[in-house]
Amino acid sequence: MNFMGLDLSLTSTGCCINEESFVIKPKSKGAERLSIVSDIIVATAVAKNINLVLIEGYAFGARNSQSHSIGELGGAVRMKLWESKIQFIDIPPTCRAKFATGKGNAGKNEVISSISAKTGIVWSGGGADDMCDAWILEQMAMAKIEISRYDWTKLQLSALDSIEWGPLTTMMESSEK
Repeated sequence: MNFMGLDLSLTSTGCCINEESFVIKPKSKGAERLSIVSDIIVATAVAKNINLVLIEGYAFGARNSQSHSIGELGGAVRMKLWESKIQFIDIPPTCRAKFATGKGNAGKNEVISSISAKTGIVWSGGGADDMCDAWILEQMAMAKIEISRYDWTKLQLSALDSIEWGPLTTMMESSEK
């Protein structure tokens, strides 16, 4: 099973494949940026033979002027994944935070600190929080099918209970046949 964690951002989209994180930092704006980011994601997913993409869902309570643009990016990425027949699951931000820290309302710094303390991975520089979030999303899928190399607490694992895992469940059932 090959997963891709994806934390969408207009300026620094975090991606993680096989526990290796990177960012996509487009220089363009508007529709061109949406196209470039979604094309890079799909091309990478195809090249790496990704079975499932875990996308951080929308933060509906967020208050910023970029929410419509983030929604456009999310729509463009989901549409191109769908057109390429690449399965994806939306992971609510509160589930990602709870998995990382045990607290669904944890802030970005708390999330990075918690993951760094658990794994020894240092998240720094531009896009560090985006890369960390993408890494967490990938780990969530790995924990769900019990292949994560990290020990997660019961509280952290309870974050997985609120996610609709349909595509992953179907893939696992198909691989067992």
